[in-house]
Parts: sequence; structure tokens; C-alpha cells
Amino acid sequence: MGRAFEFRKERKMKRWGHMARTFTKLGKEITIAVRQGGPEVTGNPRLRALIAEARVEQMPKENIERAIKKATESKQGDFKEVVFEGYGPFGIAYLVETATDNNTRTVANVRSYFTKCGGSLGTSGSVSFMFDHKCVFRIKEKEGTDLEELELEMIDYGVDELFEDTEVTKEGEEYKVVVIYGDYTAYGQIQKFIEDNGYELVSGGFERIPNTELKEVTPEQRATLDKLIGLLEDDEDVTNVYTTMKPSEEE
Repeated sequence: MGRAFEFRKERKMKRWGHMARTFTKLGKEITIAVRQGGPEVTGNPRLRALIAEARVEQMPKENIERAIKKATESKQGDFKEVVFEGYGPFGIAYLVETATDNNTRTVANVRSYFTKCGGSLGTSGSVSFMFDHKCVFRIKEKEGTDLEELELEMIDYGVDELFEDTEVTKEGEEYKVVVIYGDYTAYGQIQKFIEDNGYELVSGGFERIPNTELKEVTPEQRATLDKLIGLLEDDEDVTNVYTTMKPSEEE
């Protein structure tokens, strides 16, 4: 298994656990997708993937429609994706993705979290080179799927790695998915392969995977670093937080 598999294993426990927070995050991403690619799902693969994910998360239809409407109204829902880079304490790099309609507020908040925990906000490019930007899809696994054959077939579409994983519905039922990683520029062609070959799309999006050696930290240091992660993730403008901290054995 490659780095993407290890990264995914570590992040599984850090999914958006609060339903309202999940809906807020998805709503912003839907609004941005509509702004970028239009409100018609047939011509907007990113929007199709987000709506599929929203349905899996049981996001109410009216919430989805509201997010799309915001994007089509000139003075509402003008969210922009902004990436912040910096260092937490103990030399750990942080990359923070946000979706904001008020960059001044978001900059001030993110800077205050770093300062409060003994870190510092950096300039653009100061840590982003430590992370590979990848697209990632989760599809429901078909019975009898040969993962090696599927991976060989999808290499020509820009896939770097795929592997089997288990998801759990809100009712507690487990089901198998195939997690697919590729370069972020291959998003459209990978999604087209998925749809053309009759796979059920669970979600599609982007992630940052550390490409440098992850740093070991003590339990005491981890507590401080996790405090910074918590402050960032609790901010309604923040969508994802990535670090170069090595996962604990429990994660």
C-alpha cells in the first residue's frame, strides 16, 4: 500500500462528525462548484460528485437547492477558496484550506489560532511544497471487483493508487468502497470513467497528502498540536487541516 492508503487510515477518525457542520461544509463547496462550473449537473462533474456526497450524508434536498441558489444570486454566497500555510509549535507544518466570504475575518481568525498555540502563519508557498495535491473518489465496490485489474485499467486515466475500505452508514451498516487517488488535474477524466462504467459514486473531492517524512512528537507535544488543529477545525470557514505530524499509534 502507498502513502495515500496510510494517510487515509489516519484521517478516517477525523471525519466531520457533527451533522450541521457537515452540511455547512458541503453547502459552501456546492456554492463554489456552481460558481466555477454552472448550476447544471450534466456539465459540472464537481457538482455531481458533491450532490452524490450530500445524499450519502443525508443532507436535505432543500439545503442543496439553497446552496445552488446562493451561487446564482449575484450578491450572495460569494465564497472563495483560500489556502493558509504556517508552522505550529515543534516545527510541524500546517496547511489550512478554507471557504470564505470574508477573507479579512478568516485571516485574522487563522492567525490568532496559530499565535495562541505558539505557531506562526507563513507566506504562500512556505509549506505547500510538502503536500501533494490529489483528487480522491470513493465508489461503492461492485461484487467480484478485482482491484488489481481495476487499477491497471484506470492508470491511463490518471489514477495513482486505489484500495478497498469500509464505510458505515448512519444506521450503522457497513459497506465496501474503493478509494481512488490521482493527480488533482485528473479529476474530470477519473470521474468520467467512474460514471461511464456504472460505478456508484459516494464522494469526490481533493486532499493534500504529505510528501515529506512525518515528524514524531511526544504525547505532550501532540496535545498542544491537537489543540491548534481543534481551534482551526472549529472555525466555520475552515474546510480541511493537514499537517506533517506523524499519526499516533491509536489513529
